[in-house]
Amino acid sequence: MRNGHGPDDMFQPDLRVLTDPSVIGPILLLILPLVAGALALDWLVRPRPLRRFGLPWRSAKGAVLLTLVSTALYGGFLALCGNAGLSALLAFALLALLALASNAKRAMLGEPLLFSDLALMGAIFRHPQFYLSALSGWQKLAMAAVAALLALALAWLFVADPVPHGIGAGLALVGVAALTSILRLPGFRALAPRPDPDADMTRLGLVPTLILHWRRWREMPDAPPCPPVQRSAIAPGLAPPELIVAIQCESFADPVELFGDPAMALPGLTAARADAWHWGNLLVSGFGAYTMRTEYALLFGREESDLGFRRFDPFLTALRDSSYALPIRLRPAGWRSLFIHPHDMRFYGRDRILPASGFDRLVGEESFAPPAKGEGRYVTDAAIAHEILTRAAEATDPTLLYAVTIENHGPWSADKDAAAQGSDSRSPGLLVEKYRRLVGKGDTMLAELRAGIAALQRPALLVFFGDHRPSIPGASEPGGNRHTPYVVLRFDARGQLVKGDGQPRDLTPAALHHLILDNALGAVVSVAD
Repeated sequence: MRNGHGPDDMFQPDLRVLTDPSVIGPILLLILPLVAGALALDWLVRPRPLRRFGLPWRSAKGAVLLTLVSTALYGGFLALCGNAGLSALLAFALLALLALASNAKRAMLGEPLLFSDLALMGAIFRHPQFYLSALSGWQKLAMAAVAALLALALAWLFVADPVPHGIGAGLALVGVAALTSILRLPGFRALAPRPDPDADMTRLGLVPTLILHWRRWREMPDAPPCPPVQRSAIAPGLAPPELIVAIQCESFADPVELFGDPAMALPGLTAARADAWHWGNLLVSGFGAYTMRTEYALLFGREESDLGFRRFDPFLTALRDSSYALPIRLRPAGWRSLFIHPHDMRFYGRDRILPASGFDRLVGEESFAPPAKGEGRYVTDAAIAHEILTRAAEATDPTLLYAVTIENHGPWSADKDAAAQGSDSRSPGLLVEKYRRLVGKGDTMLAELRAGIAALQRPALLVFFGDHRPSIPGASEPGGNRHTPYVVLRFDARGQLVKGDGQPRDLTPAALHHLILDNALGAVVSVAD
């Protein structure tokens, strides 16, 4: 029988083997090639380590942390399957998966893998189209093949003898205990003091950076409650708005800036800029993704510089910041607030965060008909515009309508007719053309909302902005500018536009939050201590 056990004693361990070098030795020796492989793998993660004496080196502290993590992973898999060789392979495969994901993400979005990305694992399975687009076809096939092979190997090579399982559990406990203890030492506690993934990864490596940033994030104190403020009266002759429509438009950017072709100018955006109360560049931090960073800043008005390690995914802790939320701050003046987004409200925890932040109603995917044939995979911007104008017309109290669009979500694969003609569906030219068509839908939405709100003949604000730029291989790639356009249109009681001075102003998303508040409630005069 396998491992020398008969049927009656298969699950009865001989504890004397725990001190037998012939049993323990081969198990422990596998840690050495695993650690060597993990270190070599980490050298391939971008940003690459600095070169010293002609060779790439991370710091010694980073190597220690990676060694302990590798040991703990090896022990965990050994406790699971009892097969030492397979356990080392599984531990290495997991580290390789993290390295592959980090490099793919960096190539597409300009950022390495972050600890906060791991919190979205559930969303990857619920909405894979949002994430797997970062991988090429061969990478997806390779991941699927490796996963299938590992699953078969796990079932075929499982060892029933409990002794290696016990040794694995011990290794995992020792690895975790050593990692926890060493992170408390002064030299390790001083690592990664600021949220700088590129610098920390260059110096320490991927896995150590993930662990250290996660620990910093956990240790961050909550912000104090939003202090009360005293505001000035609205300027004479300028009626305060009774309606605010804020549109967070998916991947909306100016094609002229993206692709350098004046012929690509968007007519709705051009006209809105000419007639705007305020307009300019919105200084978003994400590229190609991270809608929640822009959304959080618009809703809560806190700058990323004040968020520390929470800046990477502020929605993870947004429930603790509800006193800063735009609806909460508008509510004492009699405002109602609705959030409109034709998608699963559980995404980013919106179903919990938004009601706690003062939204009286969430208008989700159940309120929209599925896209018709030929309309694409997502609810159209035209349908969202219709819903917004319907809700605006029904509003009797001062009302905030905050909408998040989705039609222009990537990837921007070429249309079926182009593919049928033998064109490469991922060629930059076809991707740009598909993006231009979809971003034009958002531009049409802007024009429709402008006309529809004017027809209501109520004092109103229309705030329209892009959440981030698109990531289009070969055409719009990370490494350059990240800003998106924003426009604020102000309407008087007759539906006429009130123009500003015409000068563009660059704003952060958090600053745009405060601009909305100032226009609705009056400018801040003083803040309570």
